Amino acid sequence: MMTALDIVVMAAGKGTRMKSRIPKVLQRLAGRALLLHVLGQAARLAPRRVVVVTGHGAPEVEAACDRAISLEGYFDHHFELHCVRQEPQLGTGHAVQQAAPLLGACRTLGVDSENAPQPTIPKSDRRLEDDGLVLVLSGDVPLTQADTLRALVAAAQGARLALLTVKLPDPTGYGRIVRAADGSVQRIVEHKDASAAERALSEVYSGIMAVPARLLKGWLARLTNDNAQGEYYLTDVVAMAVHDGVPVVAHCIDDALQVAGVNSPAQLAALERAHQARQAQALMEQGVRLADPARFDLRDDARDGTRAELRCAQDVDIDVGCIFTGCVELGEGVQIGAHCHISNARIAAGAVIHPYTHIDGEQLGAEVGPGALVGPFARLRPGAQLGPQVHIGNFVEVKNSTLAEGAKANHLAYLGDASVGAHVNYGAGSITANYDGANKHRTVLEADVHVGSNCVLVAPVTVGAGATVGGGSTITKDVPAGALSVARGKQVNIPGWQRPVKQRKA
Repeated sequence: MMTALDIVVMAAGKGTRMKSRIPKVLQRLAGRALLLHVLGQAARLAPRRVVVVTGHGAPEVEAACDRAISLEGYFDHHFELHCVRQEPQLGTGHAVQQAAPLLGACRTLGVDSENAPQPTIPKSDRRLEDDGLVLVLSGDVPLTQADTLRALVAAAQGARLALLTVKLPDPTGYGRIVRAADGSVQRIVEHKDASAAERALSEVYSGIMAVPARLLKGWLARLTNDNAQGEYYLTDVVAMAVHDGVPVVAHCIDDALQVAGVNSPAQLAALERAHQARQAQALMEQGVRLADPARFDLRDDARDGTRAELRCAQDVDIDVGCIFTGCVELGEGVQIGAHCHISNARIAAGAVIHPYTHIDGEQLGAEVGPGALVGPFARLRPGAQLGPQVHIGNFVEVKNSTLAEGAKANHLAYLGDASVGAHVNYGAGSITANYDGANKHRTVLEADVHVGSNCVLVAPVTVGAGATVGGGSTITKDVPAGALSVARGKQVNIPGWQRPVKQRKA
């Protein structure tokens, strides 16, 4: 953008109707806090700085901002991030007043305008003091798209007040756009202050505006709280602009979802489904088969900040109730069964993930090789790497382990910190005992090993190629290649043995 851009995000509200101890702007939509959705779209405009106005829950909100800005790649562009507090909360105009000292180009002169006196600027450079445009956003309006904001900034043309508006079939609660006979915007009237005729208007103000910093600062200084709520309304700057002869324009969109705010759990849930429906639609337009788009979820990984991204090759098929978190890649012809949860994983072409499987790669990632079969009811944890044609069956857990081509663990087993060779058959009920109470140790099963049912492999231990471990064995020493190893107590049969009988109480 040619004009330097500062962005103010209002995030001070309590959100009483949420009935939650969590600040409203930190409530999650698709795994990401509402405020971080807003900051993410703001970042795509490459602003000079972003000022977040906090109030209720300020420490938590500010900490969330700091965490997000510290995550490499979380935002598309780097920007200065500042937080200012609005205490008490006296309206939207009062909120932006708190940000005013940080707006404009004072910081380009090397002066921290928050903590130091304003500099004496030579007359020839006075244009630097208040240059640029200010975009005002709401921290509880998460789905406004960057292209819409760019269009609004363009409408301001560096010298006009531009408002983002939308026409709603039921505008109750929103500030109405009042136009003159020639169609020009004259003012915004809040719903509680509107007359019956004004409440009949359907075009409403979204809470988002773009305005030259120099003009905004002057108008903020003139705000009063002479209204039904006794608050300082930012919307009053519209009438001031008209009075001062500054053109006021409205960029009207027809997509109400982009300006929908969140004030209650019901609204949050409705917005979640609408957002997920749009993500599902985008995937289907790419050729992905979704059994039911209404039962599909793609979310950020809230634990480590990994952004939601689902990359699908041709002919991917996803059944109902599936949740994808973080970054997931599905190869050609992959089939995902019903009610799977897949996070931070790569699944290669032709693999089948049967229903109710949980794959969570976290930061290490998880990989499923070509043609592999996983599940149902299987669990792959971080570091699980399955080669081609591997079979992981029901109630099998794999963590930080590699399984080479054709290896099988089909039932009720655990493989942790293990290296499993090609064509190994790992028996039902068998486990690697990889933790000694202080440290993790590795188990190595070379190619063509056969492990019987209900075995315990106490790491560190290696079972050589082609060896067999008899069922029920506890293996504490290496097994040579090709050997049979049996490590269990000798069976003893006691004829005529009587079970204990429960004594009756007197």
